[in-house]
Amino acid sequence: MAQTPGVTTTGFTADTLAICAPDLAKRLADWCDFLQHEKKVSRHTLRAYSADLTHFIKFLVAHLGKEPCLDDLSEIGIRDFRSWMSKKAMDGTGNASRARSLSGVKSFLNWLDKKGILHNAAINTVRSPKLPHKLPRPLQENQALRVLENADLLVKEDWIGQRDRALFTLLYGCGLRIDEALSLNVAQMPKDGFLRVIGKGNKERQVPVIDIVEETLQAYLEQCPFPADTERPLFTGTRGGRLNQGVAQKAMRQLRVTLGLPETTTPHALRHSFATHLLQNGANLREIQELLGHSSLSTTQRYTEVNAEELMRIYKSAHPRSKSS
Repeated sequence: MAQTPGVTTTGFTADTLAICAPDLAKRLADWCDFLQHEKKVSRHTLRAYSADLTHFIKFLVAHLGKEPCLDDLSEIGIRDFRSWMSKKAMDGTGNASRARSLSGVKSFLNWLDKKGILHNAAINTVRSPKLPHKLPRPLQENQALRVLENADLLVKEDWIGQRDRALFTLLYGCGLRIDEALSLNVAQMPKDGFLRVIGKGNKERQVPVIDIVEETLQAYLEQCPFPADTERPLFTGTRGGRLNQGVAQKAMRQLRVTLGLPETTTPHALRHSFATHLLQNGANLREIQELLGHSSLSTTQRYTEVNAEELMRIYKSAHPRSKSS
């Protein structure tokens, strides 16, 4: 994993570790090592957990008036946790971010508990902020096809247009997460109609690949100016390195504006569209769960609500009596 300037291999900055007592700093490093090498969380999850713990530790420094140590972590109570959550709310942090922060701190304290290092009885009594029930926002079939057909509309170089088309076709054709697609190397090109994907938690799954996806990927590789070394990233930036997620998101954003598509048109919306369109065309939830790499069926069930919502929209717009006063 590339190291950000000022960030240690633990995932925490040296400044963060410096404001902890040595015993806490060591356990933070051990915890990050556990997350990386045993739990095998994604770099995004590690970064988020590190940021959440950093904010919590800085709060404790001000709250306690000293460098927090392990004994402090075992003794802080529900009022302390509530004060921290209130501070985040006053700073403008939304419910979803506060819920994630609380989850990060719980994860660390529960890990310490399982290791027999300390026990904090209060942390599991802190209620997480209530989150709104959000549904995935897929594109309509014709909108998804417009994205794929016009992926090269705004680019200056043909190979970049072909790259974007190949990436978006892969996301929509196989339901991949954007980071799953961008982590692929040339050696992982589809074989025998299947693609091997490493998803969240380092879980591997085999995804069937339709012909148009293979053809589009091959067309991109033929135009790509960089040698097709098997260890080379499949999707490259203009300098030959691995394509940055922000570049793909920017390309989609510009395309969305040009084509007049909804604001929810993002690379991740293509994954939602993959699942929704499969469900609309007869695939069952268990099949879709496996294709998406969801660990829980309840996550996949959100797409049935999307279908119900779309059905109601069509019903209201099409039924003769729905327009009567």
